[in-house]
Amino acid sequence: MKSKLDKALSLVALGVLGVLHSAHAAPVYEIVNIDNYDLQGTLEGTRNGYALGVNANDELVGIAKGKKKLSTSDVEGGVIDVEDGIAPEETITYSITAAIVANNFAFIAAQNGAAGAWLPTFDSINGTTPPSDTSVVNSVDTFYYGINDSGVKVGSMTAPEKKTENTTTDDTTDYWYYRDYEYRGVAKVGDSEIPLLPPYTQYVKDDKTVELGGWSAATAVNNNNLVVGYASTDISKYGGDRVIYCLSTDNTLPLDVCIQKEQYPNSQGSRNIQYQTRAYVWQLDNGVATGTALPLGLTPASGNTLTFTAQALGVNNEGVVVGRSHVYRNGNTDRLHQDAAYWSKDAEGNYQYHWIPMGDSVSSSIAYDVNDSGIVVGSYRSYIQGYLRDKFFYFDTNTPDVAYVTPNDFASTTTDLSSKPKDINNKGQVVGYIETTYDKEKPRPKAGFLYEKSTGEFSNLNNLLTCESKGFEKGSDGNWTRHQVEVQDGTGKVLSYNSDILVVEASSINEDGTIVGTAFIRKPSYQLDSNSNIIVGENGLPLFELSGNGDPVTAYIPRMVVLKPTSNGEACTVVEDDTDTGNYERKGAASLAWLLALPLVWLRRRTR
Repeated sequence: MKSKLDKALSLVALGVLGVLHSAHAAPVYEIVNIDNYDLQGTLEGTRNGYALGVNANDELVGIAKGKKKLSTSDVEGGVIDVEDGIAPEETITYSITAAIVANNFAFIAAQNGAAGAWLPTFDSINGTTPPSDTSVVNSVDTFYYGINDSGVKVGSMTAPEKKTENTTTDDTTDYWYYRDYEYRGVAKVGDSEIPLLPPYTQYVKDDKTVELGGWSAATAVNNNNLVVGYASTDISKYGGDRVIYCLSTDNTLPLDVCIQKEQYPNSQGSRNIQYQTRAYVWQLDNGVATGTALPLGLTPASGNTLTFTAQALGVNNEGVVVGRSHVYRNGNTDRLHQDAAYWSKDAEGNYQYHWIPMGDSVSSSIAYDVNDSGIVVGSYRSYIQGYLRDKFFYFDTNTPDVAYVTPNDFASTTTDLSSKPKDINNKGQVVGYIETTYDKEKPRPKAGFLYEKSTGEFSNLNNLLTCESKGFEKGSDGNWTRHQVEVQDGTGKVLSYNSDILVVEASSINEDGTIVGTAFIRKPSYQLDSNSNIIVGENGLPLFELSGNGDPVTAYIPRMVVLKPTSNGEACTVVEDDTDTGNYERKGAASLAWLLALPLVWLRRRTR
C-alpha cells in the first residue's frame, strides 16, 4: 500500500534533489557501522537505536528503545531469536497498580570500542542491567544526549521502582508501585555517576513537607565540563492543588502513591503535577556539580498562575548557552511565545538572557546548538503556503542586531520543506533533517542533511553516500543492484527482499566531519496472534507477514548510523527501475524532538 509513496521518495524526489547540487563538489560519505548490509545500530534485545552525540575522539552516545519479546511459550525451549525481523516493541503503560518496566537504555559506541568498531555497547546508569538480560526486570529508564572530548556523558534517568502493600479492601491489586522522581539529570565521568539535582524537589506548606522529586535533564556538555539542560524551580499552581488533594482526607491512597498517580501522564500526555521549569547549568568539578538557574525570558507579574518554561539544549566552549524560553515579545504581555534564546555571561560573570528576535508570522522557535564562533542554529515555526512548517535558521551572536538567516535548501529560494538543524561544528558545518516531498496533505518523509555555511551548499546526505552504504552490491558485470537479504520463516521457505538504508536524521557532527544520527533499514515483519505474540511454525522459526504475492512484508525501522567522509569512494548515482516495488511499509519516526523535550512534552500551561 505504501510502497509507491516510498518509491516516489527514493526514485524521484531524491534523484531530482541530487541533480540540483551536481555543480558543487560535496564530500562523499560511507556508513561505517554496516556488517553484511545490516546496520549495527541498537542494543541486543531492543528494536530501535538512535545516535545523539559524537565527540572529537569518534566516541558517541545514544539511546536504544523498544524491548523485544525474546521468548514465547509456543517454542520448544521457550526462546527464539527475533533479530532478523520486527517484533512490536513492548507497550509501556503508566499505572500505580502495575510494576514499572523500563523501555529506554543508554549506550555508547566508538571507532576503537572495546567490543568492536562502532558496536553499540550498553552503559549502566542508576543500576540498570542490559536489555538482553531477561532474568532481571529494569524499572529505570536511561537516556544519553551528549558527550564531550574527555568522555563525560550527560543525560537523564528515572528513579528505581518502589512498592507498598495494598491494604484496602476495594482493590484486588496486591501492591502499589511508585518512584522517588520522574526524571533526573545525570553526568557520568568514567564509572562515576553525578546526579544533577533540580533546586525544587519538595512541596512545603505550613507544617507539611511532601517529597516530589522534581525533574531535571542534562542535554549537552562542553569541554570545560559545563553541563546544560533544564530543571524544576517551583511547582505549578494546579500541581500544588493536586498535592493538597493528596494530603486531604478525600484521598484514600498512601501519600507517595497518590503523588505518583498525579505525576504520571494521562491519556492526553498531560501531567497534573507540573513544574515551573528553567534553563539550567551545572559546573562539574572533582565529582561535584554546582547548579545555576538561567534567567527566564520574562518577569511574571505578581499573582500570575501560568506555568512558564525554558530549556537549555546546547553550549559552546566559551560558555554561551542556547535553547528556548517563554518570552513576551518586545515586552508586550499580549504576545507570549516560546522562542529561541541564548545566555551569555556579563562583565560580572552572571548569565544574561538574550532573545533571538522573531517576526509576527513566527509562532515559536528553538535553538539547538552554538559553535565556538557564536553561530547559533535553530528552527522557527511559521505558516508557509497555508501550512505550519519548521524552517532551519542560523544567527550570529556577535552581531545581535542583524536578523537570523534562513538558508536556501534544495532550490534557489526557500521552499516549504520543513527542516531542523541539530548540531554545528567550528567549521560551520550543520547537520539535521529535512522533508523530501512536497505533498500538502500527507506526512512527508525526512532525510538527514549537511549544510556548509561557508558556501551555502545544502545536501541530502543520502545523495552523498557510496552505493554500498545504500544497500547496493556490484555484480560480476560491474553493475550495481540491491543486495538480496534471504530469510527462512516458520514454513521452511526461504524468502528474500531488497536491502535498503535511508539516513533520516543527522544529530551530531564533529570537527573531522564524522556524522552520527538515525537511519531507516528494511526488516521483515512477523505474523502476530490476537495477543500480539509471534506466531511460530513447526520448525521453531517465526512466521513472516506475507503480501498477496507471497513476498515478505518489510518495514523501515530506526537504527543508529555513523557516517565518515571518504576519499576512496564515489557518491552513488544508480537509478533504479521504478517497477521494482518490493512490498514494504514505512514505520517509525525520524524526529527525536520528543527525546530532547523530556519531560516537557507533557507540560501545559495551567491557570487553575
